[in-house]
Amino acid sequence: MLIRRARWTGSKVVVAGLGALLATQLGAAGGAWAAAGAPVAAARGERAAAGEPSAVARITEGQVAEVGPGGALFYPSVTSCLTISVRLRNGGKVGAHASLFQVPGEYRSDQILPALRDRVGSRAVATVEVKGAVGAWHPDYFTTAIESHGPGDEVPFPAVPDPEGLARAVARGLGLPRGAVTVEDVPDGDLTVR
Repeated sequence: MLIRRARWTGSKVVVAGLGALLATQLGAAGGAWAAAGAPVAAARGERAAAGEPSAVARITEGQVAEVGPGGALFYPSVTSCLTISVRLRNGGKVGAHASLFQVPGEYRSDQILPALRDRVGSRAVATVEVKGAVGAWHPDYFTTAIESHGPGDEVPFPAVPDPEGLARAVARGLGLPRGAVTVEDVPDGDLTVR
């Protein structure tokens, strides 16, 4: 379905396209995320010990975590999300699971890149891999989350997949050259980055 317009009503996103109307309810917890300031630190994935080659960091929606050299990043249930996996030159990996809608207590889409950049810190980056539902994401979601729009505001919505725009947005948000970032649309499901 080609999406023509999306509008934030304060409690739901109304998406109109080709005569169809889709309303995605945010649920009873909808007000909780709006009032949430900084995400709850205890909900974040913990850093795996650098010497653990079999370490796996499980990163759910709105979280940032890392593993040392030889470890893997595991992103469960990647459906409408994007995963951003930073491969460090030392062999470690730092990952973020960006969600279209904020999970209560976790990072919103416009908070995820600054959190990932902070976690990477001054360590040298080899590459960045963005994978997930590329067609569901507008590059602006990394600077203004869907929830940040006021009632009646027009929410940007991708008319076509924009992998180049997403790559530029991620590179800019992480302070890296565009050439360091690749973008790949992948089918729904769990994703492991080794």
